[in-house]
Amino acid sequence: MTHSLFHHLQAWGALPQQFNNPFYYEPHPLCREAMGQLVAWLQGADQRFAPTPATAPFREEAARGKMFGVLVVERKADGAVGYLAGYSGQVCGRSDWPLFVPAVFDYLQPDGHFKRHEAEIVELNHEIECREDELRLVCYEETNTDEGDPRPTFPKGKKEGETDEEYIRRRQFENAELHRWKVRHKARTAQWQQQRQEEENRVLRLKRLRRQKSDNLQHWLFSHFVMANARGERRDLLQIFGSVPPSGSGECCEPKLLQYAYDHGLRPISMAMMWWGESPRQEVRHEGQYYPACNKRCKPILRWMMQGLDVEPNPLEQPASHQLEIIYEDEALCVVMKPAGMLSVPGKSGRESVEQIMRQRYPQAACPLIVHRLDMATSGLLIITKTMEAYLDLQAQFARHEVRKRYVAVLSRDLDTPSGRVALPLRPDLDDRPRQVVDEVYGREAVSDYEQVGHRRVHLYPLTGRTHQLRLHCAHPSGLGNPILGDELYGMKADRLYLHAEQISFRHPSTGKMVTFTAKAPF
Repeated sequence: MTHSLFHHLQAWGALPQQFNNPFYYEPHPLCREAMGQLVAWLQGADQRFAPTPATAPFREEAARGKMFGVLVVERKADGAVGYLAGYSGQVCGRSDWPLFVPAVFDYLQPDGHFKRHEAEIVELNHEIECREDELRLVCYEETNTDEGDPRPTFPKGKKEGETDEEYIRRRQFENAELHRWKVRHKARTAQWQQQRQEEENRVLRLKRLRRQKSDNLQHWLFSHFVMANARGERRDLLQIFGSVPPSGSGECCEPKLLQYAYDHGLRPISMAMMWWGESPRQEVRHEGQYYPACNKRCKPILRWMMQGLDVEPNPLEQPASHQLEIIYEDEALCVVMKPAGMLSVPGKSGRESVEQIMRQRYPQAACPLIVHRLDMATSGLLIITKTMEAYLDLQAQFARHEVRKRYVAVLSRDLDTPSGRVALPLRPDLDDRPRQVVDEVYGREAVSDYEQVGHRRVHLYPLTGRTHQLRLHCAHPSGLGNPILGDELYGMKADRLYLHAEQISFRHPSTGKMVTFTAKAPF
């Protein structure tokens, strides 16, 4: 059996016994070799697939930023080892470029069901825009309904030399004129209100029709994304998610690669995904770096598709035990040194957390509460309160930005500017939590100061407390453009994340005095 998309690899040694976990992995050497061949093609350096005018637009768009994936496979027919290549989404509006696996379901055919009904929705959008313009005009006319017939105004009191009889007749005439104007004004207002209501009803009907057509098209689309697993079972995306999936589900490179393998008698061995091209403005992506699968769209799909495969466990979801050192303790609070790899509060994985340990240590306490948090990968000082009064007091200090924190970090390289401030607003990446993105429109204010204190070593001072603030402020090109060493989300993997909450200062809720605690970094 021959597959035009099956690219041969020279395998050496034993193949991996388990399929790597796409949400936490180190690329297998075969994946690196396969990705090297793919990169050579993207650069136009692979003579087997020399660039042509037809592929130039592909390379140009890919250079602007795209996620590519490779899946090392074994051909069941003869045991040959090779790889499949794929990309997320579309390139130049196409899902059928040569050398890459096709879409699970290609809905982009020009005369197909999706395009026809999408065109209807686009036409509805245009009609709604026109009707809304008409509605704004009606509202303007309603507001200015008396422009050609202004309310009559009359002088107060008697005119000079006017008799009582003349004044009474004049006032009767003026009152009659005002009454006639009010009748005309009321009629005009009623007419414009009726017209406005009719226009609002038209817009509402069109929007309801658009919503209905959009929902119907979404259900149609996701019902045609029928995903296989290693056991030969199939489910569509509506069944996998149990509801309407997020937009773009099923179009990432990972499900496309697995689907093609299952459909063509290929046994999945190992997978890797790499970013190629420019980094997006909001996210932090580095060209040539490997990334895990996204959580929102891919996790439910891949959990289904990998059923029947022997998959490596995700170490981030495995139980782990750590030592929790108490730095200070009194009746109101304690300060602990959280090690890297421990959660601050319980998460979905069931891993051990600081809060769980403290509740076990103080079972009689009313509320051992975490006042603030550290990322699981970050080590350092945490405050735990034993009373509600202490908790509320410290919470208020954090809200007023009165608590001072100093972190120490090791960066990927020396700084160009030895000190300064980074102000980049942040928000969660809704498609791939817990990642954060920079968003000038919807992001929340996030400010950090920094100063270099040694070779690649810096002190970081967060003036706000956003999730992943220091990590993203260091890594983002609009910040330091210098990821923290070991930052798997925004930089390069290492033996740990080299970020440590070294010092914290606050006003003690019982004594009112400022206190400072320090715990030197273990690196």
